[in-house]
Amino acid sequence: MHLKTKPLLAAACAVIALTGCETTNMKMGSAESKTVATGAAAGGTAANASSQLEHCQSPLGTVSLVENQDAGWYTILRNEYKLPPTANLLRLLIQQSNCFIVVERGAAGMGAMARERQLMGSGEMRGGSNFGKGQMVASDYGMSPEIIFSNNDAGGIGGVLGGLIGGGSGRAVAAIGGGLKTREASAMLTLVDNRSGVQVAASEGSASKSDFAGFGGIFGGGAGGGLGGYQNTAQGKVITAAFMDAYNQMVVALRNYKAQSVQGQGLGGGGKLGVDGGVAPSQTKAGAAMSMREAQERLNGLGYNVGTPDGAAGPKTAKALREFQQAQGLPVTGKLDTATAGALSR
Repeated sequence: MHLKTKPLLAAACAVIALTGCETTNMKMGSAESKTVATGAAAGGTAANASSQLEHCQSPLGTVSLVENQDAGWYTILRNEYKLPPTANLLRLLIQQSNCFIVVERGAAGMGAMARERQLMGSGEMRGGSNFGKGQMVASDYGMSPEIIFSNNDAGGIGGVLGGLIGGGSGRAVAAIGGGLKTREASAMLTLVDNRSGVQVAASEGSASKSDFAGFGGIFGGGAGGGLGGYQNTAQGKVITAAFMDAYNQMVVALRNYKAQSVQGQGLGGGGKLGVDGGVAPSQTKAGAAMSMREAQERLNGLGYNVGTPDGAAGPKTAKALREFQQAQGLPVTGKLDTATAGALSR
């Protein structure tokens, strides 16, 4: 045996020896079996959450998970990788972060709530069970997950080592290197305002992990067979990390959130891009110039009392405009400027 091959084979044997250690010892809370989505959450309190997870001082609203179970990625996730729905791990990440309050909208959860209400209506429940109407919390936002791609890539390190060493030793090392797998996953999250249907935020995250597929096929028997089982969970760990990366990036963006607006048009008011044969945005109601009388009528209708609309910009009208502008997050000028007219036209 060539002297240069001894260190490589010694390292390989050391790894192989380790695979047989502690195969029967049960470890509750073992770090090796955890994903980055770990720990627990109860209300606004998180326990043993990942230090890499972004956190909010207070929730931004309520959110429900919208998982497209007809998508191709979902079929692969459930049928090929045998992993649970992504909504399960996202619920944990979201509650631990304290950025949103999760509300139930899944089929199983909604079915359970409906069943309890049916039992209440049938008279089977105890008095005071309080399962009447008007108690469900609205979902302000809907969050949709998607796995963009997931890849298993056999590394070529073993072939290079085998070529350098040669002979039987080279073939052994090549087999070890050929078991090196690089798992990659890319995930995407979108956040939509449920009242308007406007997309509020979108983010993409990624993760990768390399590990040995196992040595059982090289040396026969059970030597190193324990590592081969790691393939069954490694993909799930990478996908979890990709979703945490996407969620963290969304939280960072939301901290500096600024609502998008279409100046002078309002959202859905025709837009600024005209098309051949269509009505020009400037001719739509939202785009047309608003008279002071129209603004006064609109303010009265929204609960801002300007008195009898007369088309004159008096003190009551200016006061109402300032209150409306403040409520809409617009520059408070007390004047009927373009942005205010656009907001009143919605």
